[in-house]
Formats: sequence, C-alpha cells, structure tokens
Amino acid sequence: MADELKPTTGTVVSEWFSSRIGGILVPIAATVLAFLIGGLVVAITGHNPITAYKAIFAGTGLNWFFPWVTGETREAAANDLQQTLILMAPLILTALAVAFAFRCGLFNIGGQGQYWIGFGAALFVGTHLEGLSRPIHILLALVASILAGAVWGGIAGLLKATVGAHEVITTIMLNWIAIFGLTYAYEIGGPLQGPQESIPRSDEIFESAELWPIWGSLPSLHAGLFIALFALVVYAVILNRTTLGFEVRAVGFNPEAARYSGISVAKNYFLAMAIAGAFAGLAGSVDLLGFKFSVDVGDYGTNFIAFTGIAVALLGRTKAVGILFAALLFAALEVGTSTRQLDPEVFEPALAVDLATMIQALVIFFVGAELLIVYIWRARTLIRRDSAAQPEAAP
Repeated sequence: MADELKPTTGTVVSEWFSSRIGGILVPIAATVLAFLIGGLVVAITGHNPITAYKAIFAGTGLNWFFPWVTGETREAAANDLQQTLILMAPLILTALAVAFAFRCGLFNIGGQGQYWIGFGAALFVGTHLEGLSRPIHILLALVASILAGAVWGGIAGLLKATVGAHEVITTIMLNWIAIFGLTYAYEIGGPLQGPQESIPRSDEIFESAELWPIWGSLPSLHAGLFIALFALVVYAVILNRTTLGFEVRAVGFNPEAARYSGISVAKNYFLAMAIAGAFAGLAGSVDLLGFKFSVDVGDYGTNFIAFTGIAVALLGRTKAVGILFAALLFAALEVGTSTRQLDPEVFEPALAVDLATMIQALVIFFVGAELLIVYIWRARTLIRRDSAAQPEAAP
C-alpha cells in the first residue's frame, strides 16, 4: 500500500515543471543555454564571446541604469534604451495575443495579420479625421485598431467554433489576406495611396493622432509603453478575476470537461480569438501612432514583430510578469545586435543579426523541450506500470 501511495518519478517531474519554481527556472535555464550556445558560435567565427556580448549589452541601453555610466556614454545608453523600450511595447501586445488564445487551448499564429489590420484601421482614422482634439483622435484610432484586430481574430475563432477549422490554418491564411489587401490599398494607384504618385506609401497621420512623447527624441519613447503595461494588467485581471477568464482557462485545460460542466466551448473559442486579435491590433496602432506615422508597402515584407511575439509568449509561459521580462529580453537583443550598434572589429554586425535570430530560436526550442521531458517521463512511467501489470508468462 505504501508503494502505491508513493508518487512516481514521472509525477514528481511533471509537478515540478508545473510548479512556480519550475515555471521560473525553466525559462531562465533556457535563456542561459541559448546564450551559451550562441557564445560557442561566436567563438567558432573567431571572435571573443565575452567581448561580443559586452558590446551587445552596451547597445541595448540597459547600462543606463548603472550609476557609474556617465557623460557621452550615458547619453548614448539613454538613446539605445529608448529604442529598446519602443520595441518592447508592441512585443508585449503581440505576445498577449498569443498567450490569451493559448490559455484557451488555441494557437494564434495570426498575430501578424491582426497587427496589420489594427495598424491599417488606426492609419485610416489618423489620416482622415482632421480637426479633432488630440485625446479624442488618439482614442478613436486606438479603438478602431482594437475593433479591427478583434474582428480579424474573431473570424478564425468563429470558424473554429462552428465548423472546427483549425486556427493555425485559418490564421495563417488571414495573415496573407491582410498583408496583400493592405499592400493593394497603398500600392501605386491604390485607393489609399499617399499624395506622392511615384512612391507606394500612405499619407502621414495628423499630428493630433500622434501618441505623446515621454522621453528623448528622434524617435522618442512614447506613451505606447504605458498602454502595453496597462494591457498586461487587463490580461491578468481578465484571466484570473473574471468569469470569462475562468471559462477560457477551463476550456483550455479540458474542453470536454468544460462542456460537460455547462461552459460553452464554441463561445469561448470565438471570444478568446477575438480578444487575442484585439491585443495584436492594438500593437499595430501603438507602432503607428507612436513613431512610424505612416506605412511603406515594403514594410509588409520586413516587419514580422508578431512572430517574435510568439517566442515572447512561450518564454514568458503566458504569464503577465513572464511576458514583461521576455519582451524586454527580446527587444534588448534585437536592438543590441542591430547593424548600427556593433563595431565590426568586435563582431560582424551582419552576423550579430543572425546570432539574435539563432538565440531566439534556441530559447523556443529549450522552452518547448520542457514539454518533451514531461512526456518522456510520463511515457516511461506508463510503460513500467503496464509491464508490472502484465502476468508472468507460464513456463
């Protein structure tokens, strides 16, 4: 009887990974391993990993928080930190778009399309409603982006709820519909092309639609960071303090059990994807109203921030605090490895961009390997139980 009550190794491993300690240590370990392997790659290329990482860290601007950094170095650090925080805001929002759907058992790959639809809605409001006061104009643009993103995400949720269409397939298709549709709108001769007939780009939004700058210049850190931080609070409150959040989490844990208990699985699929799309759409408007102010058709093929948001959500384990720190890490890594930051004698800037991509991929791999470890231990335990339950063969 004592042996039966004793927890198995597989159970212990599963409980540790799902515990708070495991939830903190696994992302940290994944990040450390990713940087260690990245350092080996740097060494293979003939550069000093420690020197390269120091240069990358200096390029993130995070050294601004060190009191001993003064003078011109501190000014440069302030400019770099502004860029890191500017990028951090949309990363938080696109990660929330993935995380909210994931808590309902859905994998939202459509953040990129939802981002661009929200961007386009805010752009239309920002370029067409002249004469409004700044707070009203900004509010209308933000609301338009939230609604547009919610509609775009809700389409995938509705298809999942009604005909069982897999959200990965539908969201990928919706990504390209959004990108090609907006490319047509702002292409040369398109219905929304700007005044310069030879350049495929939009008008710039009116100054009344621009988010308030809060630090620095060209481009300055804007109020979009506070919007992203507020969205983190909204995300945590919805999931942990509302009936909707309880139902979303219940469906994510076990849709059949949730259905048996009276929860509408179809309704929650739709709402989860719509809310996820709203977060991604808001990310688009924050980028537009904060520092981009217009769009070039070429941006649609180079800006894939929502895909980075997937990595942020996974590293943050879909928790609000985890997403905050993961977004800061990925934003700092991207800014620190940009071509304008690194001295070629320290590390080749073009290689540094690839290094950042590789580290992001390794982080995702190691975080995903957590589930693999749990499944292996569980399978091992089940095999042992089955072997013990089988009667011995007769001689």
